[in-house]
Amino acid sequence: MSRAVVVGAGIAGLTAARDLAEAGIDVLVLEATDRPGGKLRSGEVAGVTVDVGAEAMLHRRPEGVALATDLALPLVHPTAATSRVWTRDALRRLPRTVMGAPVDLDDLAESGILSAEGLDRARHQAVAHPDGHPDGDVSVGDLVGARYGDEVVDRLVEPLLGGVYAGQARRISTRAAAPQLLDLLTRPEVTLPAPPTGAPPVFAAVAGGMWRLPAALDADLRDRGSAELRYDAPVTALRRTSSGFVTTTPAGDEVSDLLVLATPAAPSARLLADVAPAAAVDLAGIAYASVALVTFAFRSDDPGVAEALETGASGFLVPPVDGRRVKASTFSFAKWDWVRAAGEGLLVLRTSLGRYGEEAGLQVPDDALVRASLADLAAATGLSAAPVDAVVQRWGGGLPQYWVGHAERIARLRAAVARVPGLAVCGAAYDGVGIPATIASAHGAVAGLLA
Repeated sequence: MSRAVVVGAGIAGLTAARDLAEAGIDVLVLEATDRPGGKLRSGEVAGVTVDVGAEAMLHRRPEGVALATDLALPLVHPTAATSRVWTRDALRRLPRTVMGAPVDLDDLAESGILSAEGLDRARHQAVAHPDGHPDGDVSVGDLVGARYGDEVVDRLVEPLLGGVYAGQARRISTRAAAPQLLDLLTRPEVTLPAPPTGAPPVFAAVAGGMWRLPAALDADLRDRGSAELRYDAPVTALRRTSSGFVTTTPAGDEVSDLLVLATPAAPSARLLADVAPAAAVDLAGIAYASVALVTFAFRSDDPGVAEALETGASGFLVPPVDGRRVKASTFSFAKWDWVRAAGEGLLVLRTSLGRYGEEAGLQVPDDALVRASLADLAAATGLSAAPVDAVVQRWGGGLPQYWVGHAERIARLRAAVARVPGLAVCGAAYDGVGIPATIASAHGAVAGLLA
């Protein structure tokens, strides 16, 4: 029987391990930290267990929903609360867009997000062309800016990409991050029909928190006699021999004929330096952004809390051009019914801080991030109450940056990996940072090994 080692117990690593185990292969999962899940993690604020990492997944992409359903995890969808953009000193309704590119200019005008000059430029559209790069790639910011003008990029594209990638619009690849824009914005007319009545929700989550998904995968693997999981087991070295791979941890060496690296780009690059040096070079070139999440609990009966927060909003995004400390806030109590129910008289919300290139601003004590978040919440909503509790979760180097040329880079490094029999890579660094894309990455890695 074949033996496989999977390095990393995030959602990609656990999915890959499950696929291998289902194929009848003995699997050992090695994880450097003390828990499964990677960026899917639970935390407690004022005694309420909530997500302190990713809180939702795309529902219209099937991989995440299929995995949760297979693990008998109940799914829920967001409430009817809607997103806002905090810009030009007001919370303004988020108009219909595709990754920030407006698809209804009258709706954009009514939102009040743009100045009169910015709106006039947006109405005088110029057909965009994805030229200037050998593989036809262009940054999302440059593509949208060419069509609608810089103000649309500054006040719509930047905050939306900041929420997904914590990145910079004029660096993020359209081909890798928003390929639908290459078709949409190069048409003479940009039109997108409104979603039909009864269309499935865009997002879904596991009731009780997305952290329950890796916890269920961990339990599922432990129930299989062919799978073993070891935590606090960092991999320090990797080498290839005539019989397979030797993976080194502080506890000793593990030998396998199959190896899946489900770790971020930098540690994967270090481990592959001798085994697949060309792939290691490309992996080392993938940049990452650091972010911090601050989760708050407020008493719902505290004077002014309901007036400030119970406005029908699910939260807000913040354009970097406005110079605020937070880049977004999610009103979890308003977005998810299960969070409101779990709070039992507490309103739980969170703020997000940090974009690519802003790491120095996060290198402050936790209480400084709490104070900065409260100041911005007060300025945005009028909230003046003191929180019952606040918890800071830092994600250093948490989000890979899909810069222009990313798809070409991934094709190159995958070709280099394929030249090493028995080796595969998967995770958020490759084909998408969302949960379904990461799961698909794991499925594809294992399918390639088994083929």
